[in-house]
Amino acid sequence: MPPRGVKKGTKRARQYEHVKKSEMEAGRSESRAEEIAARAVNKEKARSGEGPGGRTREQLYNDAKKLDIEGRSKMNKAQLQRAVAGASG
Repeated sequence: MPPRGVKKGTKRARQYEHVKKSEMEAGRSESRAEEIAARAVNKEKARSGEGPGGRTREQLYNDAKKLDIEGRSKMNKAQLQRAVAGASG
């Protein structure tokens, strides 16, 4: 079963099934293959900014750094989101 938040028939659900199948073919148990597949899907979701909250605080901080936003080190995630959105758009 794909991780929570991954709907049946989506790209991430197909990715989960593909990774699970590959891990089982490599000799992993079904439960271990499911764990590895879920971790892979969750990692990709986080990297691409999918899911609740979008990008991580670290990703937002790096964007703020590139945009040379002052005070970024003291900002929380919500503040970084507003600052990056305001500076880039």
